[in-house]
Amino acid sequence: MNGAMSCEALATLDTARARRAAVIRWLRPLAPLVMAVVVWSVGTSQPGRPAVVVLGLFIAAGIGAVATLTRRPKVHLACTGAILATSAALTWLAPDSAAVAGIFVGVSFLAPLLRGHVSIPIAVVALILLAVAVASAHNGGSLVDSLLDALMVGAFYGMLVFAIRLAEANEEAEQLVEELARGRAAQAEAARLAERQRLAREMHDVLAHSLTGLMLQLEGARMLAVRTPGDPRLPAALERAQQLGRAGLDEARRAIGLLRDDELPDLAELTRSFARDHGVRCELTTEGAERELESPARMAVYRVAQEALTNAAKHAEPTLITVRLQYEAETVRLTVEDFGVRPAVVSAGAGYGLTGMRERAELLGGTLETTPTDKGFRVTLEVPA
Repeated sequence: MNGAMSCEALATLDTARARRAAVIRWLRPLAPLVMAVVVWSVGTSQPGRPAVVVLGLFIAAGIGAVATLTRRPKVHLACTGAILATSAALTWLAPDSAAVAGIFVGVSFLAPLLRGHVSIPIAVVALILLAVAVASAHNGGSLVDSLLDALMVGAFYGMLVFAIRLAEANEEAEQLVEELARGRAAQAEAARLAERQRLAREMHDVLAHSLTGLMLQLEGARMLAVRTPGDPRLPAALERAQQLGRAGLDEARRAIGLLRDDELPDLAELTRSFARDHGVRCELTTEGAERELESPARMAVYRVAQEALTNAAKHAEPTLITVRLQYEAETVRLTVEDFGVRPAVVSAGAGYGLTGMRERAELLGGTLETTPTDKGFRVTLEVPA
């Protein structure tokens, strides 16, 4: 989804750049031309107009063309100030001339530097005053000529505003793309770290489960070999240890291959194999309306049950372990409790197991509780499902 958003943002950016480039290509030759036409119209509206006024207006037009073509707000503002100063000086030299129109042209040039809700009213007022000023300067001349002068300046300003608005949209699009790129990078890093944690949990759960069983079988075989070397149970114990080692290796390979959750056996198979491997009675009960769990919840339930069973075999001497799976309306609750001759003791440095179980629960928005009991230890997992 993020990739699609980034592609869309890039497409928007490319479109904005293309539009801006097209408008700028038209504005570059058109801006000086429009300004020259305005100056010519104002300068020839009355015979005998002082040459200094016409020259000043041409200077103002050139400055306006520079202001139009520049992309730097400071340069644009400086040019606008020059237009206003020139027009004010010309108006003082020739009060009856149309030089006063330059003041309103300068005001129009100020508008693009402001936001839309401010620039548009300023532009409208400036154009109205410009039309009045040009009409007064004509001293009874054609009103059509006056309006054409105002419309030319208005069209020039409109194209200018449109180009600047496109530039603003382009900048916003570039910022959006940069934000999306940063977001994608951060998300990729978070996903990489999460995958590393997931793989660490998988490897711990797999190896702890298989190696614990293997160690117990080998310890039993060693004791048989020491006490009664000819005990007929010795070959069976060694064979079972070999099977556990092979099974652990297979599971480790699957974990390294990003262990797919549909390869996991169900809880019934887990409890049966645990009882068979460890010689401990292990009972599974299910409560509520049973349903197919989604992949993350299914894996969390299986791995937490596996880890709880492994911890019980490693840290206690259980005679019975109960595994209870309860289906609620919006959650599923797993409870694993062991009963033995003494309570299970789990040291603070017991390893990654409890931490991994809690991380599994938190990743799904669930909870994990570990509670010592009178005769053992209880692990309770509850996750949305």
